[in-house]
Amino acid sequence: MSFLPNVASSSLKTATPIMSLQLSNGGNDVASAIGNGSSTSESELLSFQRFFEHWIVEQNKNLQDLISASKHHEQANASNMAAKSKDRADRDEVRIIDKPHFCPLIDRVIQHYEQYYQAKSRCAKHDAIGVLRAPWTSALENAFMWIGGWRPSMAFHLLYSKSGQQAEEKLASFVQGMNSRGDLGDLSPSQLSKVDELQRRTIREEREITEKMAKHQETVADSAMVELSHAVTELIRSEGEGRRSGGIEKERVESVLALKEEGLEKILQRADDLRLRTLKAILDVFTPIQAVHFLIAAAELHLRLHDWGMKKDGTAGH
Repeated sequence: MSFLPNVASSSLKTATPIMSLQLSNGGNDVASAIGNGSSTSESELLSFQRFFEHWIVEQNKNLQDLISASKHHEQANASNMAAKSKDRADRDEVRIIDKPHFCPLIDRVIQHYEQYYQAKSRCAKHDAIGVLRAPWTSALENAFMWIGGWRPSMAFHLLYSKSGQQAEEKLASFVQGMNSRGDLGDLSPSQLSKVDELQRRTIREEREITEKMAKHQETVADSAMVELSHAVTELIRSEGEGRRSGGIEKERVESVLALKEEGLEKILQRADDLRLRTLKAILDVFTPIQAVHFLIAAAELHLRLHDWGMKKDGTAGH
């Protein structure tokens, strides 16, 4: 449930540094310091884009497999209901047979998400700012992002929305005399209690990371940055007077900005870690068929949101 975008039709924007100082003559040394390593960063982003184009194709395949698995389960339940002579033990046996059929598929989907976060982590070590900008997403998706991805607490809103819909379907099926499907509309009191506890823990950690990001963002105006911005401004003026001193500031610019990006990379890694842990923890609460339904809902939401965003971007000429 990463709600990640399809990048097949999007273009990767050139990576830019935190600041862009346009200097003349010898002052170009400072500008080049800020952009130093940009070609490596751009290469990493392009590499991640290529990886993601393949990743999204696999996600679509996984979605179709998940839907097929859920349909198979529904058909098995319908067959059980049609066989009036079968007792409860027979129906329970069908569920036991279904379980090993679902688990390898669920494991494959989880591993697919793990591969995404591993690739994203490698890219972020070279260009955390580029990953946070997520140029492979649409403007619509970017507007709802939290630290370079989906907000972990959103997983619970997705669960409650889908559970409510399937509970209504369950009621309609009950009126028609049909058996329960065992989906997210059938969460037990024990499962709901576990979900509630997990949601509370996730929200607490999410807030901690949000506060850490806020504090790090405030450092853009710390004494080192203010002093450096003044020094470079004076350098620009001195260049206009024919003096060259850009090389003196080069290492200072690299050092200060590197610390800012290093802090962003650490926060991004922690946010991604929480995203993946939340997905795995919430799936652990479900039965196999419930996990299948949850993964279907997550993939559908992600893919459709991306499609809508890309269409809006195309209309707006982004």
